Amino acid sequence: MMRILLFLATNLAVLIIASITLKLLGVDRYTGQNYGSLLIFCAVFGFAGSLISLLISKWMAKMSTGTEIISQPRTRHEQWLLQTVEELSREAGIKMPEVGIFPAYESNAFATGWNKNDALVAVSQGLLERFSPDEVRAVLAHEIGHVANGDMVTLALIQGVVNTFVMFFARIFGNFVDKVILKNESGHGIGYFVATIFAELVLGILASIIVMWFSRKREFKADEAGARLAGTNAMIGALQRLRAEQGVPVQMPDSLTAFGINGGLKHGLAGLLMSHPPLEERIEALRQRG
Repeated sequence: MMRILLFLATNLAVLIIASITLKLLGVDRYTGQNYGSLLIFCAVFGFAGSLISLLISKWMAKMSTGTEIISQPRTRHEQWLLQTVEELSREAGIKMPEVGIFPAYESNAFATGWNKNDALVAVSQGLLERFSPDEVRAVLAHEIGHVANGDMVTLALIQGVVNTFVMFFARIFGNFVDKVILKNESGHGIGYFVATIFAELVLGILASIIVMWFSRKREFKADEAGARLAGTNAMIGALQRLRAEQGVPVQMPDSLTAFGINGGLKHGLAGLLMSHPPLEERIEALRQRG
């Protein structure tokens, strides 16, 4: 909780300082914009979407992937899955999450939930069929690592902050173009709306790059957690198996991609928008860790 409060306080301070700086520079005199009110407006809408998405993340995950929750195990494989997740959760110091299986040929898994003691961990049917028990355990440990590290909450907060920044500065830019460049004196003209939309598109791409950079960093941390809980060799083996299946398209919903074990493969500039680092880098990082 303290980590969340400090994170929010730091980013709120950044936004307030930005607002004060613009006021000291006299930008508000030219545009007639009340940046305090604008900041509150953008923060409310910027955080609302990401926090609501976080709160309903488990429900959305179940609906979008067709995940079937294991409430009463019907087979020895489901029994083993529940026992393994319970053991890993206990070792990680978190409450046992819900466990599910989703119908997909690709080898993948994900974790989601609004806090680490009310989470969901699910694996694909394809992963269960083709991975060895040690590799499945390592994948589950990776996802438990995401939960224990609080990655879902942290990414939601970061998304809220960048949403606020995008809305805030896009509207400042739109107002500046409308009032200063186009000399519009009555309300918001077409210049304001065109400039604001353009700025939101550009800033939105930059914001996504920042969020995905952080997501890639969290993958290394989750791999380390998986190695601690399931063993380094098992975690490396699971990642190597995923690398052997890189030709299989990843069909996870975008909202869950950041918390999956496998985020697909992109090259060039598109790599800046990857939620996961290349598997080769993740394997090498674990080897260096020893």
